[in-house]
Amino acid sequence: MKNIKLSKILLQRKNLIEIKPKNITYEQDNIEKSLIVSILKNIQSLGFTFSKELFEKLSHLDKNEIISFYHFIIPELKILVGDDVEYKPMYPNFPKQVMEASEAELFINAIVHYWSFGTLLPKYEENKRLPLIDDNKMTVLSLGSHQDLMDIFTNLVNSKTSISQQDKEDIETIILNCPDYEKYLPDEIPLKENVAYVCKLIIEKAPIKNASSISKYFKTATDVLRLITALSGGDISLSEKTMYKHLKRPERRMMMDLLSECNNIVEDMFRYKFEWIRIGEIIHPSEYWYIKKYNSVRNAFYILRNKKKPLFFAGKVQKAILENDMETAANILQNRPGDFARQLDKLIREAKNPSRIIKAFKKVAKEVSNPVLLQVRQHFIGRMTDNEPVRVFFPKGNLAKAMVVPNDLPKISDEVCKSISKICLNALVEKYAEKEPMGNVYVDDELKNYLVPFNQRSASKAVKTIVRGSQIPIGKNSNAIRGFIWWTNAEHSIVDIDLSAVIYDKNWDYVEHISYTNLRSSKYRACHSGDITNGGDINGKGVAEFIDIEIDEVAKNAGRYVVFQVHSYTGQRFSALPNCRFGWMERECVDSGEIFEPSTVEMKMDLTSNSQISIPVIFDCVEHKFIWCDMDLQNAHRHYGGNNLESNLRGVTATCYGIEHLNKPNIYDLVMMNVMARGHRVNDRNKADIIFSNDKTNPIEVSYEIDKVLGVLTPTVVEKSEVPIITSFDTDYFMGQLL
Repeated sequence: MKNIKLSKILLQRKNLIEIKPKNITYEQDNIEKSLIVSILKNIQSLGFTFSKELFEKLSHLDKNEIISFYHFIIPELKILVGDDVEYKPMYPNFPKQVMEASEAELFINAIVHYWSFGTLLPKYEENKRLPLIDDNKMTVLSLGSHQDLMDIFTNLVNSKTSISQQDKEDIETIILNCPDYEKYLPDEIPLKENVAYVCKLIIEKAPIKNASSISKYFKTATDVLRLITALSGGDISLSEKTMYKHLKRPERRMMMDLLSECNNIVEDMFRYKFEWIRIGEIIHPSEYWYIKKYNSVRNAFYILRNKKKPLFFAGKVQKAILENDMETAANILQNRPGDFARQLDKLIREAKNPSRIIKAFKKVAKEVSNPVLLQVRQHFIGRMTDNEPVRVFFPKGNLAKAMVVPNDLPKISDEVCKSISKICLNALVEKYAEKEPMGNVYVDDELKNYLVPFNQRSASKAVKTIVRGSQIPIGKNSNAIRGFIWWTNAEHSIVDIDLSAVIYDKNWDYVEHISYTNLRSSKYRACHSGDITNGGDINGKGVAEFIDIEIDEVAKNAGRYVVFQVHSYTGQRFSALPNCRFGWMERECVDSGEIFEPSTVEMKMDLTSNSQISIPVIFDCVEHKFIWCDMDLQNAHRHYGGNNLESNLRGVTATCYGIEHLNKPNIYDLVMMNVMARGHRVNDRNKADIIFSNDKTNPIEVSYEIDKVLGVLTPTVVEKSEVPIITSFDTDYFMGQLL
């Protein structure tokens, strides 16, 4: 492998592998062929297989290259599905052993374990298990290239919405390891947070003497503030306080250059007054009294320190709203279409003549960013139905928190909602029409289950990238869900992580739970593998807990939702733990195969958030689907009874109820808007120029030739591997190309 770090990005994001043989061989001996077959068998046990093109490419490698490939691919695939560690539960013959044990046996084992501070586990002989009978669909590994890698880079940098920590790490890896990355930087970076992060990397990788190479990306003083925050290691969303570090003299001069080229910096600085006062103490603008182009910057800092805040744009809008003059507010907001779109609901529901507000918005709708237009359209579609009992907000910042409030907004007429929805749709289609034509497009209806990636800032690192609130079918043959956690102790402290599951009925009323306080439920055919309170040595094998839930049994007994939760009982935040993960398997038969079967893993995620409670996923056992949650919760009763399921039940219920009722645009609608603007939808994937589907099977082309001997037409079937297939998990593509 040419560069392991870059190869990991391709593999983890796209299931692609770049192969560059040093010595191309056309005839392999039996040893080389058997090595490739051995690798194939190994990866199939992990739930993967090779595409035809990749297999053919491997057949041109010599023995040493095949061995090198083996040493890369097996460990990386194991990491992807979580098979890189040992999963040792308290009861080795789970789940049957737990379901059949007496209450006394379970109680005594738990007490002995607790009294030993988590060092003693019951000793049982591990019974031989039936072979795995699940028929699992394999993930296909395909042939990739350097261009595929740089497409990921361009899409992430060009994202119109916030990106995840993993996205940032991949951008950094590519910038640090690809000398040609500058060729793939766009002329404009739409997201201001990306501007700060990318320019910080450029400054740190190859220190630049002036701002000329990056100045095109900076339009406002807040853009410069984000860059200074990034250089100080702070939160570039500006939702948390930052300890600003001292800048080198060339960096201070660079900030003065960037600020001098921005317009209206006084108003922008007053938005973050105290941050700019501190920064003024760092960059010393008065030192540059002799440079005329810095006059506006020096004057801005003087006003910030010595004068009262003038009535700026936001103040004028607020003054008009307080005076109930919505038309004046709308006229002012036309100068900032994005702010207009965000205030639209309030203006319309309180205006005496809503049609004038709508008319004013229509004039500037095309100037609103695409993500905001999409969300405004979806918001007013939801306002028409009035079926949503709650409103859900995600506060800006690094934690995946949700605020759920009753939907008590005053009614807006359906005609008004339809008008705004149509305005947004027309503006989007008009803007998308300016992009390159898509040709014939095949769109799978399955994309309706996946939401558009608007806010990935706090998304966890997982084997598949899914947007919160997406509701995705469980495998047709899956009869049970097996959730799992794995962790170790920290360097100087014992760590106790608890896996729990709550069962709710159709009305979100509590009916049962599975946790360390209740290891099993005969009614719902659910059980816990045993509570372990000590993760063991930080560099050791770690420990695991499992919970089995039989889907049909829950549905049969008036249950519906199963909410998995992970609690840090000993109080450490997940971000402070060296090792902690959650995942689940979809199983046909819980008593066949090993307790942990990598080929059945549907999701594995690392728990790294700055919280003590994680709510990763909700299962709807009636609809046979899961709702991706990836949410955090603060411990409501951390001083009373520990951090456990019972102490936080109310907060969990509200959060999950809100996630289920999210009103957000889905990927299918986003793709179809692009198709309306610049493509043609086809129902036959074999006729498509681009395919949007989770089915990665290449389309085929059939040609006919006359058999000269028999005189009949004989068909020749050829796979069209050059046709791009975009899956629901290719969030970089949707953020960078379609939004």
